Amino acid sequence: MKYDYDYLIVGSGFGGSVSALRLTEKGYTVGVMEMGRRWTPENMPKTNWNIANFLWMPFVGLRGFLSMRFFKHVVIMHGNAVGGGSIGYAQTLLVPPDSVWADGSWAGLDEWQKVMPGHYATAKRMLGVARNPILGNADLMLQKMAVAAGVGDTFYPTDVGVFFGKEGDRPGTTYADPFFGGAGPDRKSCIGCGSCMVGCRHDAKNTLDKNYLYLAEKNGAKVHAETKVLDVRPVNGKADGSDGYEVTVTPTFGPPSDKRTYLARNIIFSASSLGTQELLFRLKQGGSLPNISDDLGNRVRTNSESLLSVRYPGAGIDMSKGIGIGSGIYVDEHTHIEAVRYPAGSDMMSSLFTVLTDGKPGWSRPISWLGAMFKLLIANPVKGLRSLLPFGFAEQTVIFLCMQTVDGHINMRYKRPWYWPFREKLVTEGDPIPTFIPSANEFARKGALATGGIAQSSMSEIFMNVPMTAHCMGGCAMADTAERGVIDSQNRVFNYKNMMVVDGSMLGANLGVNPSLTITALAERAMSFIPQAQKAAT
Repeated sequence: MKYDYDYLIVGSGFGGSVSALRLTEKGYTVGVMEMGRRWTPENMPKTNWNIANFLWMPFVGLRGFLSMRFFKHVVIMHGNAVGGGSIGYAQTLLVPPDSVWADGSWAGLDEWQKVMPGHYATAKRMLGVARNPILGNADLMLQKMAVAAGVGDTFYPTDVGVFFGKEGDRPGTTYADPFFGGAGPDRKSCIGCGSCMVGCRHDAKNTLDKNYLYLAEKNGAKVHAETKVLDVRPVNGKADGSDGYEVTVTPTFGPPSDKRTYLARNIIFSASSLGTQELLFRLKQGGSLPNISDDLGNRVRTNSESLLSVRYPGAGIDMSKGIGIGSGIYVDEHTHIEAVRYPAGSDMMSSLFTVLTDGKPGWSRPISWLGAMFKLLIANPVKGLRSLLPFGFAEQTVIFLCMQTVDGHINMRYKRPWYWPFREKLVTEGDPIPTFIPSANEFARKGALATGGIAQSSMSEIFMNVPMTAHCMGGCAMADTAERGVIDSQNRVFNYKNMMVVDGSMLGANLGVNPSLTITALAERAMSFIPQAQKAAT
């Protein structure tokens, strides 16, 4: 049989890009199917008001890179692009606490605390991790709030995947490849414009298309952008995939009838936690891969997140300068808060926030919001009203990304919901996720009082009783058996040969920090188990 690729990878995010590079280095032919677009500094949106090039909703003509998925339990934000979530993330690359390896389904599968430091070191080198030297007003404001709350000693500048250049050089200076001995692209040093999450137009952000994926393509990997995978099924009647897989794809934005089929010896699912779960559910329930573990979709985690903010209308302080997430603090042993910013003019996210509201989660919380709104407008009508308008939001606001290591999860299922009987789709089940973190709310309230700002909550928490997260994890967890997970300790899918899952869906515990570095490190580990191509053939 003539195969198109030794390995076909679905998705080009952190798991897919790492896999593509390491497999090409081992002598394999690699194809990468990516549903999203390829982005360059020339076609990046200048602000998030350019929703056609910022948001991803192809069915209504939006072809950006940020997808927002609304579920009963949570609103999930994730990326769709060549380079996956790296195109629009805030490039915070942190190592989680050691305790995560003793939790969840992967506990005991390896000597994690001995094995992982080496893979983290490789991931940091490849992603160009550096300590943020640009502390903008938002970071300094977070530090001031932390001091007022009695946790000033926990303040830290973030470790991020950004190229800052040489000390003393002018920001925006062009350098020959500073990371890979000339094998990578030229880069420019960060100018601190705050545009990280709208897409870096200045060649400073270390996105995957400038490291792992860039090098993989130089080695011969073929990236098929704007290509959606429709079907994956074993060939030659070998139900376990021992002879490889037939993969049917279609253009993301083209006619559904325009299909093509590829033959691959091996397949790797790296379509993000949501994307991989959705595809595997469809393949399992549609009969193409019926033996996928019934544990699929279980224990999906969200870092137990909450989005808050403090806004300073009329203060004349520009909070938009710096990098996407430039600093963080720890409110307590479980609660971690990072200062987030958008560039000047990117005020669309203002629609997500309203006055800080406590109260009991559920139907009564909008009533608590009415009370909070009344107090705000009575106490300071002009400033309060300005805090609710979109204009100037990015320059006036410190957004708080609040995360907890406290474990909690939901389950994903693929079925026809009562409100959309036309086709099956991903839905959530399980106990509700807490819709606000009391200690984070209290910090925002004290911080706003100490600095003259107005604290704000997320709209979705108040009116939908669901939190928002950019860190969806799990659903195809690593475990010791198919009854407890979808993949084994080497990322191989139970009940199939030549099939792996390498992305955020493999995570077996709540990390409490941005998962990108951990996904990268675990992908490095997964690829370390694959032999050189010549050895595989003998």
